[in-house]
Formats: sequence, C-alpha cells, structure tokens
Amino acid sequence: MTALRAENLSKTFRDFWQRPRVEAVRGITLTIPAGQVFGLLGPNGSGKSTTIKMALGLLFPTSGTLEVLDASPRSTRVKSRIGYLPEESYIYPHLTPLETLTFYARLFRLPKPVARERIEQLLDMIGLSHARHRPVGEFSKGMTRRIGLAQALLNDPDLVILDEPTAGLDPQGTRQVKDLILALAARGKTVLLSSHLLADVEDVCDQIAILFNGRILAQGTLDALLTQRERTTLTFPTPEDPATLQNVLAAARAALGANPTLDHPRQNLEPYFLNLVEQAARETPTASGALPAAPLAPFLRK
Repeated sequence: MTALRAENLSKTFRDFWQRPRVEAVRGITLTIPAGQVFGLLGPNGSGKSTTIKMALGLLFPTSGTLEVLDASPRSTRVKSRIGYLPEESYIYPHLTPLETLTFYARLFRLPKPVARERIEQLLDMIGLSHARHRPVGEFSKGMTRRIGLAQALLNDPDLVILDEPTAGLDPQGTRQVKDLILALAARGKTVLLSSHLLADVEDVCDQIAILFNGRILAQGTLDALLTQRERTTLTFPTPEDPATLQNVLAAARAALGANPTLDHPRQNLEPYFLNLVEQAARETPTASGALPAAPLAPFLRK
C-alpha cells in the first residue's frame, strides 16, 4: 500500500478577484510507501506546510492528483486513520493532560474503555503520568509538546504527520521522539516528518524530499543523496608507538599518491549528553518536569 501519492500537485492562492497571488506548490510528484519515515524538508515558504495541509484535506489542490492511504484526503474514513501534530499545537491551558486526551478521545468517538486504556498508556509513554491532574497552562513548552504528540497517536493512526515534532523538547525528549518514530515505522506505520533540524531527520528518515519555492529540488534515500563514493574512511586503533602510525601513513601515501587526512573520531554530543543526564537522574529520584518516557504504548505495538 502507498501511504501518499502526489502527481503534478500544485496549489495557487488567489486574491479576492481570483487572480493568482502565490504559487505555494508547483507541480510536485512524490510517492511515500507505507511503513517508511519520509522527511519533507525545505526553508520557510518552500511549500511544506501547504503540502501537508492538502494531505490532511484542509486545502484543495489547484491541479494535479493527491491520494492518501489509497483514497481522497477529503474522505472522513481516511482522516480517521491519520494522526497529526501541527507545528504550533494549541492545548487548552485550563485542562489537565487527562482531560485533554479524554476530550480528543471523544472527538475520535473511541469507546470509553478503549479511551481509558489508551490514555493511561500514552501518559506513561510520554512521561507525564505523575502530572495527569496538573493544568496544562503550568507546563513548559516541551511538556505541552509531549501531550500534542500523545493526541496525534490516540486514534492508533496508519499515517502519522509530524510538523516540527521536537520543537521545544530537551535532548532527552528529542531522543525519545526519534526512538518513537523508528518504533512506529518498525510496526508498519508511516511517518511524514517535516523539520528544520536536519540532524534529527538524518537519524530517522528512510527517504527525503527537499523543497524550494514550491518545487522539489532533490528526493531519494539518504544513502543515495549523501554518500560520497569518491572518498573512503578507515578507522583503526591508535598505535602506542608513533613510528607505527607514521609507517601506516607513509604506506597509504605511497599507494594512493596523495596525503591521507589524519584525525581522531569524536562521539556525537547527543549520546554524551544523554548518558550524563541519565546518570544524574538515577541519583535524583524526584522530578518536577517530564519523567523518562516509557517504551511504545502497547496498543501501538499491535
């Protein structure tokens, strides 16, 4: 099954007199297979949000064809199978996390026993079970963002559309969201991710499309787009004897006819930071913010 298929998709916004004002999307063609994480990238104003809104059935294409889950995005049946986290999600500040998710469960018309079970699992998954009765207005942006993510998964969607999902999250929350995205894809769900944080996209996406001025500049797998086939990296333990290293470099220089680049590998900042914080968290049992998230909610594993 194809999660999303667009062919020559265009969207032109018009003024009061129906004169073309802005060509937000200009004839893009892309296919997102089911069960993949697809990254939609581009600078501000490149057409990402407009494309997402058309996929959600909130905007109608000016021309071209668009299918979501093998049907029209305007279909209510299709909408019930989509989860959406907008870039700026508004959560009623006077409601608690429990009340917020209960409200959305009613919108999805979930049976009460199913809703209660899913809400408990999601609150545990996002690390906010202990704060279920606190008003959302008291939360940080990152904690509020976690509730928005839970809302996007409440209906157990086949297609999850995430617009800047890690905005406002600390490194721990960011890592947890990325692990969640990978877990969803491993269980056959499709994730359409739009983000300006390219390192996050690189960590989770199978394929990407880069938009600019409403057109696709490049699309494909990350390996196909980023791998430098003309260069090779060789990593080996640092010899105790400096002379051994010089002999290795000399041999490489003689064989290649060029000076190899010598450097020491460096671990990424993210795992270093997470290890430090995890160790500190074990030594501090109480927390005022979000707790470490639990694994994927059981109802999402089916």
